[in-house]
Amino acid sequence: MFTDETLETVGAESLWRKSRLLQQESKTCQTAELKTAEVEVQAGDTSENATQTEADEHRTQHFALERESPIHYPGLGEFLQSVEGVVVKELKRNVKSHAFEGFEVNWEDQSETVSCLHALQYSEAQESGLQVTSLSWNTTGSVVACAYGRLDDGDWSTEKSFVCTWNLDRRGLNPKRPDLVIDVPTSVMCLSFHPSKPSLIAGGLYSGEVLVWDTSRTQDPLCARTAMSDETHREPVYQVHWVPGARRGDRFSVLSAGADGRILVWQLDSEGQLTLSDGFALVTQQVPRNIKLSKARGDSLLGVTSLSLCPWDSDMFLVGVEGGLVLKCSFSTRTPAAVSSPSSGLALRAPAQFSFSSHAGPIHAIHCSPFHRNLFLCAGMDGHAHLRSLLQATPLLSLRLSDSYLFSVRWSPTRPLVFAAATGQGSVVIFDLGRGSLRPAATIEQDAEGKPVYCLEFNPKQPHLLAAGNADGTVKIWQLSAELIEQGQREAAQLEQLANEATE
Repeated sequence: MFTDETLETVGAESLWRKSRLLQQESKTCQTAELKTAEVEVQAGDTSENATQTEADEHRTQHFALERESPIHYPGLGEFLQSVEGVVVKELKRNVKSHAFEGFEVNWEDQSETVSCLHALQYSEAQESGLQVTSLSWNTTGSVVACAYGRLDDGDWSTEKSFVCTWNLDRRGLNPKRPDLVIDVPTSVMCLSFHPSKPSLIAGGLYSGEVLVWDTSRTQDPLCARTAMSDETHREPVYQVHWVPGARRGDRFSVLSAGADGRILVWQLDSEGQLTLSDGFALVTQQVPRNIKLSKARGDSLLGVTSLSLCPWDSDMFLVGVEGGLVLKCSFSTRTPAAVSSPSSGLALRAPAQFSFSSHAGPIHAIHCSPFHRNLFLCAGMDGHAHLRSLLQATPLLSLRLSDSYLFSVRWSPTRPLVFAAATGQGSVVIFDLGRGSLRPAATIEQDAEGKPVYCLEFNPKQPHLLAAGNADGTVKIWQLSAELIEQGQREAAQLEQLANEATE
């Protein structure tokens, strides 16, 4: 039923290895082509230098001569030993000193320190031989006002005069043509712009009148004046100031001081009149007796030549008089002045509270420091500028700035230790108390002929500008360098140190 049978061999080819081979892929990767370059460098030139000293025999001979003739100073060794202790002590003190901290050397010449921007002139005033008697900047710092008059001689009472203004920011400024010219019947002795209203100017005349002008009214700028009565000054008015009211919001009043010894306060009314609201009189017998006074009648009045309001105390003001006295005064005094009252019935008061040591001649200028409540400067006919403290009668420092008179002195509005003075020799002297030197930081030759400089004022808004007026009727606007207007690191501390010397 079953039989054996041989069949052909059957084989099945494996697909596993074949599938693996089919899935393999060949991939290659190559970097960017490499580039090579060959560069050669070679020096262009070569040089050889050589030096040679003297021959040995000459050098040896020279040294031998020095050895043969040594210089001896008899007693030098003993002297050096004797002063060694003192020198070492002073050197140690210098190491601890802060006197020159913040000091920077000025390598600039003085000619580059100060430059003249404008020379303002009014031809009619110069043709009449009038002088610049007073200057004032308005509250914006753009307009300068100039008063013309005469301070030397002439028929002062009848000579026509002028007040001129220039706007330095005006495009096309003509220095020989003022923006506004105000005719005045007699010499103008002083000017003062209003502290907040840039168009109002107060002025004092040689006749004793006080006037207020409004420069915005070009056709008729006069807006107020004092009436001719026994209330007004009887002699030239040398100072005018705007003083704030007693209460906040009150209007400013005009303060005037004259050679008749009276200090009067005026209110501007709606009818264009300045009415007397307060008054003071400096009577010789009522001056404090802490110093000796020159022989004068007890009932005589001391003519006021300069006045400064204290920015730190609204009740205090300083007065300089013809005899050289400097007086500390108070607005709130209740002491009646020993003079007859004006017809208005307003009783004048005696304001003097303290007397400082006097100058050898009239006081032409006083200015309170804007950086220290107790310090002020005064200058006068003796050519000296005194740095004084309210706490002592004698000056802290006396500087002879001119061989002639000093007519004005002003503190810098930005540098606590810097002030400027106008001299009778035609120059403006800028002095830096921080230098520790008696030489000025800068001397400005205002007038080539040496005619006196009668007034000067720093610009309160642009402190690099300084205006100065002189006897030939020219007002020069000077531009000061950064060195003279930028405050040093320890300058305020140095001023405080000077002030503290008064209490030591």
